[in-house]
Amino acid sequence: MGLESKLTSDGYLTTKLDAVIAWARKGSLWPMPMGISCCAIEMMSAVDPKYDMSRFGSEVMRFTPRQCDLIIVAGTVTYKMAHVVRRIYDQMPDPKWVIAMGACTSSGGMYRSYPVVQGIDQFLPVDVYTAGCPPRPENLINALMELQKKIDGTRARDFQDKKLVDLSISNN
Repeated sequence: MGLESKLTSDGYLTTKLDAVIAWARKGSLWPMPMGISCCAIEMMSAVDPKYDMSRFGSEVMRFTPRQCDLIIVAGTVTYKMAHVVRRIYDQMPDPKWVIAMGACTSSGGMYRSYPVVQGIDQFLPVDVYTAGCPPRPENLINALMELQKKIDGTRARDFQDKKLVDLSISNN
């Protein structure tokens, strides 16, 4: 069924170390759910048995940032909450990735008012944006697959001595 069924005798496999590391990283994402608003309901649906996001290498959601390498920010982010989201992101080990789930997270959505951040890319480096209000679970799974493609194109040395991105939160 797997690779072992193709191996009929002792042999060897040649590949690059970067390819093995990228393959392992993309197949074992540990998401941190940052469900702030209504999009969180759809995020929970993505991990239920019907959609089963674990089929795509994103097995178990962890609620501690120190065990995660992916943060899924779902919902409206206010300036007051932006500091908390940024602090959680900073506590995650490198390499780490961000999915902005939904219109409110990506651009403020329909909340064009002073307390709402008009896109989390003002204070977090976003890797994948997910459209929708709220996005369907299939859309979140598609975002996960797009992130896996992005991770697959990385090299291990891309993350050595990576400087922290300094994105301060600006109040407009």
